[in-house]
Amino acid sequence: MTQTEKKLPAFIPQVGFMEGDFGEAFLKEYNERARADYNGNSSLNVLSYRDGVVKGSNPFAVVLANQILRQEGLRTAIQADLEKALRTCALNLSGFYEDTGLVLRSENNPNTYLAKDLMNQVKRRNKKQKLPVMIPLTGLELKTDSNSPHGLTFNLPESAEVIYAPILNKPGNFNSEDIDAITGLPKQTGKGNRNLYTRDSGLSGLYLASNLNLNSGDVSLASSDVNSRIVVVSEINKQN
Repeated sequence: MTQTEKKLPAFIPQVGFMEGDFGEAFLKEYNERARADYNGNSSLNVLSYRDGVVKGSNPFAVVLANQILRQEGLRTAIQADLEKALRTCALNLSGFYEDTGLVLRSENNPNTYLAKDLMNQVKRRNKKQKLPVMIPLTGLELKTDSNSPHGLTFNLPESAEVIYAPILNKPGNFNSEDIDAITGLPKQTGKGNRNLYTRDSGLSGLYLASNLNLNSGDVSLASSDVNSRIVVVSEINKQN
């Protein structure tokens, strides 16, 4: 039994924020892992427990969160989970933002070092991989790298998804009804009451914004604020 298994309570919602005893226990384990495994890297020092909920998020933090949660059969939400939650009113996401993936378009800016490293890993799996690709944060792992501007890089295990997503080069409006249920991305842009923001190069973050727009051009991978949240998804019943 791992240290995390001893700490996490039995009741965990199917989809929700990290709240209550679960949130407190998770954050304690997260901080211990950040110190022990990643030398207290500042890019990971972005989570706090206030007002009964864990606040803060960035792609590095979400990847570490998954490394902890998957020991329990849990994971953070991918974009498709968030869209399903919106569609079924399972969780009120208005006013918050959630990091769900990375978008790799080229080896150029922004985030050149991380882009080149991730591109090498993608090409080792498939030399003919088309771009851009969306890589859900749930499948990634962190590794220390003293040459990286952040002191960290992303490891791409064989089990990680790499999803060709040409829509992420097509900014514009979209409707919630036009969401691909598997990827959680718009099928098309051109009309609608939500916006898709993109870039044309490099590596950027993918997140659902507080106004429910979708941003696939976030260059500040280590940034966080009090309105960001990590959403946890349970696909098992942990009640004993």
